[in-house]
Formats: sequence, C-alpha cells, structure tokens
Amino acid sequence: MARPSSYPPELRKRAVRMVAEVRGDYPTESAAINAVMVKLGIGSRETLRKWARQDQIDSGTLPGTTSGESAQIKAMKKEIAELMRANEILKAAASFSAAELDRPLPRS
Repeated sequence: MARPSSYPPELRKRAVRMVAEVRGDYPTESAAINAVMVKLGIGSRETLRKWARQDQIDSGTLPGTTSGESAQIKAMKKEIAELMRANEILKAAASFSAAELDRPLPRS
C-alpha cells in the first residue's frame, strides 16, 4: 500500500503549474522539472515528473487512466474483495447447514 504524500495538494498544483509555465524557457521538459524541483524543495525529480504526467492525463492531453478512474477502480476492487469474503462466509455456513441436515438423528 502506498504511503500518504508528504507534500500538500496546494504544493503539487503549484509545482505542476510552474512546470507548464516555465517549459518554454528550458530546452527540455526535464530541465524545467529540475528547475521547479529545486525552487520548491521537492526531493525527487521523478515525483514532480509523475505529478506533471498525471495532470496531463487528467486534462486529456495524454492518454491514460485519470485520477477519478483510478479512484473508482480502487473502490471497485475493495468492494469485490468484501463481496468475495462475504461469499466465502456464506459458502461455509451453507456447508455447515447441509452437514447438519445430513446427519442422522439419534434414537432415544
């Protein structure tokens, strides 16, 4: 399970916006990302690159799974896991009940 981000959402938005704004001032996107990373004190270039890519996906510029779709998939996977656990419990209960019905009654 991924750990929670140590960067607040406002910083993420600002960093992504800054990368988009200064992109033309640098020869490559990587150089722009490095400059913004240093200015804002972000620990990893890859972190900022992923934020920028996800923003492009969410805005429809790049193909991929949007943040909303990812959240929906995660929720559905959680629901499926819960339903499978409930199904296993019901199977065990049905099996137990069937065994009780098949057992001969003791004679008194």
